[in-house]
Amino acid sequence: MEPSELSDATGGDVVAEPPERLTRNIYVVSLVSFLQDTASEILYPVLPFFVTGVLGAPPAVLGLIEGVADGTASAMKAASGRLSDLRHRRPLVASGYGISAFGKMLLALAGAWPMVLASRLTDRVGKGLRGPPRDAIIADETTTTNRGRAFGMHRAADTAGAVVGPLIGLGLYRATGEQFRPLLWIAVIPAVLSAGAVFLIRERPHPLSGKRQPWSAQGLPTRYWRVLAVLGVFSLANFPDTLLLLRAKDLGFEFSGVVALYVLYNLSYAALSYPAGTISDRISRRVVFAVGLGFFALAYLGFGLTATPAWLWVLFPLYGCYTALTDGVSRAWVADLAPAHLRGTALGVHSAVSGGGLMLAGVWAGLAWSGTGRVPFLISGITVAALSCALLVARRLTGNQRSTPT
Repeated sequence: MEPSELSDATGGDVVAEPPERLTRNIYVVSLVSFLQDTASEILYPVLPFFVTGVLGAPPAVLGLIEGVADGTASAMKAASGRLSDLRHRRPLVASGYGISAFGKMLLALAGAWPMVLASRLTDRVGKGLRGPPRDAIIADETTTTNRGRAFGMHRAADTAGAVVGPLIGLGLYRATGEQFRPLLWIAVIPAVLSAGAVFLIRERPHPLSGKRQPWSAQGLPTRYWRVLAVLGVFSLANFPDTLLLLRAKDLGFEFSGVVALYVLYNLSYAALSYPAGTISDRISRRVVFAVGLGFFALAYLGFGLTATPAWLWVLFPLYGCYTALTDGVSRAWVADLAPAHLRGTALGVHSAVSGGGLMLAGVWAGLAWSGTGRVPFLISGITVAALSCALLVARRLTGNQRSTPT
């Protein structure tokens, strides 16, 4: 952190200084993520229908595929986060996006669900490789007076791709006579473009680049590990979003309706990410994150309790509010808590823990689906409601003092 920062690094104080302008690299990274997410989100609403319909796999397999894929990404994130503190970050980011593009080509070739698993594993290896160094580049370009805003900008651009992608997919689905396979090939195009756009990033030097250092997370402060514990507990209740789409399918929505719901969710997410990040620069990130968990609990309880399809038009944008209030904010929170020379490591460990929890959540939710899927939603909703309340009142959990310069 810069000496001029008076930040809410630990969750308590209001920032006194005016926010700084966002740099060119923030916008370039946001463009790269927009292109990649456009590719990914052409595919994402298709997966429940492609895996369970075209390929004939049961819902438990869908949960297994997404859970294992995210677990693979988690393992990569821990390593790439540390590596990004010791090496140049841009090559790691470029390699990650390239590998993900290759994974999307494998999905287009899939003829059975094990091939889908292989493609998702490849795609998630790329995601794991690029995520922490990309987030570290954003953190390096900011201070705590504008870090939430920068991550909010990035998440908004990324999620705009999640609006454009499904709409492209839906248009192509109609144009090709309701065929899924052409969508899988079209998604490769923006994926390749995103890998090329990475080279527009101008990486700035960081403290340990090129130096021989042990692969260790020592040096991260105690309050970082406390926050990480909270994020890890939450991740165990946060299963993959494909299961939300499967719930919509089970309630009677056809492919077009599921895509429309997913676009509505992403519109809410994209519209609120930048304001949420900006607010977290001015008040406690802990409070913003806890409020986001409250929205999560409401949405999940709604998914579990409702038997009326019309309620999903309310629940999906409500779920988008949760994501907007937590995704970029949690990354800014973690970056605030880490010294500059360990930001990549801190972000990588955070991503690994969250992704590992998501993997376990995907497996247990898939196994507990039992027809309608109501039970896992109710369990997660009740658990996260309690966590949200605890986080709102537990100011001592993450500290309340001003951060010191690092």
